[in-house]
Amino acid sequence: MQLLEKLHFDDKGLIPSVIVDATDGKALTLCYMNKDAVVKTIETGKIHVFRRSQNRLMIKGETSGHIQLVRRVFFDCEGNSLVFMVEQKVAACHAGYKTCYYREYNPKSDTVEITEKKVFDPDKVYR
Repeated sequence: MQLLEKLHFDDKGLIPSVIVDATDGKALTLCYMNKDAVVKTIETGKIHVFRRSQNRLMIKGETSGHIQLVRRVFFDCEGNSLVFMVEQKVAACHAGYKTCYYREYNPKSDTVEITEKKVFDPDKVYR
């Protein structure tokens, strides 16, 4: 696969990958992929990630069904990171928001505000 030849994985065999909504351009999440995850993602058209906490490959949305369908694939000038433009099914965030970036820090007031609305109840999805 030509893409793999262009990528530089870290000493743990991982590469950071930003997942972006193809319709509105919002960053949905940051994940890590190993070579197997990149290959599975390209082969299936669905985001696969390497779960560091579980030391295993998994499809994004494995538990919730909130999969991410790949529309476009980009990589940076040095091959150190990936960006996937996706069609998000329901939500990317385990906390119930469409994006994992649902909180905004305001340095002037030193406050954090939730800027998104929940789109599902995680207690009902992750029992």
